[in-house]
Order: sequence, then structure tokens, then C-alpha cells
Amino acid sequence: MGARFKNSETELLTRSDVALENVVAQPAIAAAMAEMGYDSALIEEGKGLNQAAHEAFKFNKTEDDETTVASTAFKEAKEAVEIVYRLHRKKAKVVYRNDPDAQIKLLIHKALPVAYASRLAGIERFYDVLAADEALLAKMARLKLTLDDVTQAKQLIANLKSKRTTYLREVGESESATKAKDEALAKLDDWMSEFYAVARIALEDDPQLLEALGKAVKS
Repeated sequence: MGARFKNSETELLTRSDVALENVVAQPAIAAAMAEMGYDSALIEEGKGLNQAAHEAFKFNKTEDDETTVASTAFKEAKEAVEIVYRLHRKKAKVVYRNDPDAQIKLLIHKALPVAYASRLAGIERFYDVLAADEALLAKMARLKLTLDDVTQAKQLIANLKSKRTTYLREVGESESATKAKDEALAKLDDWMSEFYAVARIALEDDPQLLEALGKAVKS
């Protein structure tokens, strides 16, 4: 779960942009804040934190987008395997309906587990057994299941494994980017909180100037 702020992440970034630009651009504000210790060096520190937060935010968005793309590709590859396997399994159950030994070899005597790893292992075994046992495969020919079909199915499985590897890598990178973004935003939020507290004091005699720093002032 990401860090929580009083305002949304985008609002924090937008308000910080406004404040750090106008604190320099408006002489009255710059002078008042400088009196409170917020000289150009300290403002540059805030700008540095703001820039780092922006970059971390954008990078995290990119990583999230890449994770979404990888997730879609993984799901599509998984469905492609399932569609082919369901058809081939149905054919095998017909051909070997009276051969319990073959059913056990092919793992079609019972439902496969739902969990991804166990289910994929069962699907792989089905095709590995058919590819290695010419006698079993020969009987499948009458329902139009050949070695070419088995080979193509195994290629789909290989593609699925590759897509899952990519997806898991993207998930890890996205989580790392989220952590970095949260840390950068937290540092900026803390700095800006003190900045605004000082600004209220510095601009106490002219509170309307706070609006230039992105803070609404009651009329």
C-alpha cells in the first residue's frame, strides 16, 4: 500500500510546483521567507526534493503500465493453453474412456488442481506423455490429435512460462518503484509541510499572499 498524504499525490506535486516557483518569482514573498531562513539555498533544496518526487512518480507510472501490459500478455497466454488443453483432454477422455491406466498416465482420471503451478504441471505431463508414447498418441489420431498438435501445445506452454516470468519481473519492478515513489513523496510532503507552516508566519501580515503559494485563504 502506498503512502498516505493529506492530499492526493498529484495534488501534492502540483501545489509544490506552484509554491516553489512563486516563492522565488514574487519579491514580497521571497523577502518574507528569506527573513525566516528560506533563502535561495534552502528553496533549491525543496526544488530538488520536488524534482525527485516528480521523477519517481513518473517512473512508477511507467512501471505500473508495463506491469499491466505484462499481466494482459500472461493472461492471454494462459487462456491459449487452456483452450487447447480442454479440447485435447476431451478427446483423450473419449479415446481412453475404457482404459484407466492410460487415464492415469495422462492425468485425465480426475480434475486438475486450480492452482497455477500444479495445474500447469498436470497439463505439461499430458503432452509429455503423449509425445513420448507413440502407442498412446497413435490412438488419438482418429480424433485428429497428432504429434504436430502436441508440439504446438508444448510451444504454447513455453510461451506461457515466458510471459509469466516477464509478468513477475514487472511486478517486482513496479513494487520497487512504488516504494521509491512513496519515499520521495513523503520527503517532499514533510518539507512542504514545514514550508507552509513558516509561510503562514512570514506572511501573517498579508495572508492573501499565501494563495500564490497554493494555499487557499478565507476571505
